[in-house]
Amino acid sequence: MPRAIQITAFGGPEQMQLVELPVGEPGPGEIRIRHHACGLNYIDVYQRTGLYANPLPLTLGMEGAGVVEAVGEGVTHLKPGDRAAYASNPPGSYSEARVMPARCVVKLPDTIGFDTAAGMMLKGLTAQYLLKKTRPVEGLEPGDFVLFHAAAGGVGLIACQWARALGLQLIGTAGSAAKCELALAHGAAHMIDYSREDFVARVKDITGGRGVKVVYDSVGKDTWEGSLNCLRPFGLMASFGNASGPVAPFAPGILGPKGSLYVTRQTLFTHIATREATQAMADDLFAVVGSGAVTIRIDQRYPLAEAGQAHRDLEARKTTGSTVLLP
Repeated sequence: MPRAIQITAFGGPEQMQLVELPVGEPGPGEIRIRHHACGLNYIDVYQRTGLYANPLPLTLGMEGAGVVEAVGEGVTHLKPGDRAAYASNPPGSYSEARVMPARCVVKLPDTIGFDTAAGMMLKGLTAQYLLKKTRPVEGLEPGDFVLFHAAAGGVGLIACQWARALGLQLIGTAGSAAKCELALAHGAAHMIDYSREDFVARVKDITGGRGVKVVYDSVGKDTWEGSLNCLRPFGLMASFGNASGPVAPFAPGILGPKGSLYVTRQTLFTHIATREATQAMADDLFAVVGSGAVTIRIDQRYPLAEAGQAHRDLEARKTTGSTVLLP
């Protein structure tokens, strides 16, 4: 039987066990896919710990790439033998094979390898909806400043390159000089090492005191207040993660004195709720990667059986770029 990484209780990486699970035939609207690579994302940590609770037992993983083995009734955009990739609910990509909804699975261009696809679908689609759809009320134009936290991570390195292609001046933050250099090499206009610098003061210095139009923040609790203080009037605070912990409740009244600010909490799965939306976003991602404007950096590869160590390294901020698990 195919192997998978499953948890039976929420907690640390020690809860992750390699088990054998039966995989049946796909039902209506489903496919069965044989994975060649699986992506690692911080949302997997949230689901492992129970911050984002799912029914137990739970096979982790939201992102993968492989070959379609079978399709269920009503599936017309995929067929057995197709190379395919996805970022999708429900979890289950930490596996050798699975049955899953076909809605968010897309055909993979022959020019994109399985490792690359597994390392870019969730992260690349996230960068796409942030830069293309999650925009301040005054819009974004070439030359505008944006602030992107964790710029040396998987989403961040894609966003650095995509922002440069759009003509935006991305100010990134990271926790070391080496990570700052990495993000600069991938298109960030400015980088701030938050372990040594006050990122709010540096953003104000870089922007001549005006602040940025939008902050893209996957860090959460530790950067929340500072991020608000980096925004110019009518700026947008776009929260899309909680790597440092969830943001505490706050009074909306604080947004007025800070410049009539806007706040939004985004999630990819709202954006890919339909097959048509998923396909359009994936086409945009495939095009920008195919053009060479964005390259996908796979900095870590682990055997599927070592998924627990991959989680430990991710939480310790030892990783850069994208990480894949190999069944």
